[in-house]
Amino acid sequence: QVQLVESGGGLVQVGDSLRLSCAASGRTFSTYRMGWFRQAPGKEREFVAAISRTGGTTYYTIFVEGRFTISRDNAKNTVYLQMNSLKIEDTAVYYCAAGSSTKVGRDNYSRSALYTYWGQGTQVTVSS
Repeated sequence: QVQLVESGGGLVQVGDSLRLSCAASGRTFSTYRMGWFRQAPGKEREFVAAISRTGGTTYYTIFVEGRFTISRDNAKNTVYLQMNSLKIEDTAVYYCAAGSSTKVGRDNYSRSALYTYWGQGTQVTVSS
């Protein structure tokens, strides 16, 4: 069992930066791939970024590539999402997720069904 708690969301302006954190309970954090997903009002949840167990592999949706960076610190049981140059369309509830799948490739890292544990979400609002 893994419990995930996101933090770091807030209200910012276009062009600002935020860093989201997701703290995981338990001693097995390093055995999970981690992902960030988001859900905007009236829209389905979508993939944002994912990172492998060691942090050596990362994937991003094209909508955030070059602006967002996912990273993890296995010693601190924490995964981060650094978000720069925020846009209004980045407004959403951001969720972190942990998965034990060993399937490789971007399609598998970005598939929400392959993540078992989810946090409660943190709101990110970008205003003009």
